[in-house]
Amino acid sequence: MDRRIQELVDLTKNKFGLEDYYLQRHGLSQNVNIYGDTAYMLWMEWFPSHETELEDEDTNPDGTAVIEINVHTRRFESAIFVMDKTYAENGITFANLKTRTIIEWIEEETGLTYNKHFQLHKESEGDYQFLGRVDGIPVSPSAFIDVTCNEAGKLLSFSVHGPFPTHELVKDESYTLSLEQIKQIAVEQLKLVELPSYEQNKLIPVYAVEEIFVANDGAATIPFEIIADVGAYTKIDEIIYWDEPSYTSFERQEISWSAEVSAAQAFSNEPSPVTYPISKEEEKECVTAVKDLLRQEYPNDTGKWIIATLQREKGYIHATLKANNQSKGVLQRKLIVMIDPNSLQAINYVDNKMMLEMYDSFQAAENVTITKEEAFMKIKEWFELKPYYVFDFEQKQYILCGKLDCQHGVNAATGEVILLADLDK
Repeated sequence: MDRRIQELVDLTKNKFGLEDYYLQRHGLSQNVNIYGDTAYMLWMEWFPSHETELEDEDTNPDGTAVIEINVHTRRFESAIFVMDKTYAENGITFANLKTRTIIEWIEEETGLTYNKHFQLHKESEGDYQFLGRVDGIPVSPSAFIDVTCNEAGKLLSFSVHGPFPTHELVKDESYTLSLEQIKQIAVEQLKLVELPSYEQNKLIPVYAVEEIFVANDGAATIPFEIIADVGAYTKIDEIIYWDEPSYTSFERQEISWSAEVSAAQAFSNEPSPVTYPISKEEEKECVTAVKDLLRQEYPNDTGKWIIATLQREKGYIHATLKANNQSKGVLQRKLIVMIDPNSLQAINYVDNKMMLEMYDSFQAAENVTITKEEAFMKIKEWFELKPYYVFDFEQKQYILCGKLDCQHGVNAATGEVILLADLDK
């Protein structure tokens, strides 16, 4: 074992009191955060000492400690005892399960400050969830910390999902946005969609708000889906046309999601290939690759697809496509095309068509009887605009925004205002 890895293994054993455990498996992994920084993690699976005969090599016995540590910061990202069972007699324990004690431990482990970077969201019977904040204001993409303990206060799980914004990445300003300022945006975000009611086995036409982030000055917006599908991307937005289909068959190639990481890569902090920008030449070749695949697999669909974005992910370039003419369904037709970064040829793809076909048996939506303007007047009082610090991929910093959302909608057939959460009750 590499000396540097052995040092981290010993640190882990002492930290979590794993005297009655042995290291069964370990390895190095690589991930890239939203800022484009590469992080290397050492993951470990510690088995209880009495578990010597394994029935299944692919499963972990109860009490296994699955732990990840960042090899550079030497901070632990997660520590989970399988099935909430621990044999770590000298493990981490919180006396009397005091919330303040747990908060202080989190501050020490993460380097974050309570109320400035994170706040308690909810707690119940040994479960604690903390959410990322910038001076009390929520952040997007979301960041959270989970801690679980047993009745005796012994740690059963700890995980950090970030990133948590540093002061240098935050554009500091006072929140001034109001619903009155963005009334036109609010109207535009009210969309007519057909929502499925599984209880009634039918589609219901509903005017509902498509949530969006609006910059504090009201001059720009950030789509919620871009933040949800977090990661650096290249915007394309090009409709794909062709004159002739292709009569050659497309052969899918197997995708390998797990790339081996060496100790040399990890400890030299070698940047991940995912961080490399997509050049104009690569962009052009990727569009051609997508077109070639569509001509083979969707020969009659010229003009029906838009390449929305290109993004490096897990060793490949992913092209995200959406249908040119979107339906009213809450789920939209989507294609993900995987492209080899060396040959710049499409090697596989994922189509969500089968997922959408599950609604084919649903009763069709009733006719719409009211206009969007009428629907807006009915629910405008229910609109919500809450401050959020949102990471802007173009500015490379967190900017203050208002998150426009609404928990209510209007049944477009009856004109009734409904709570969307109650739609299927």
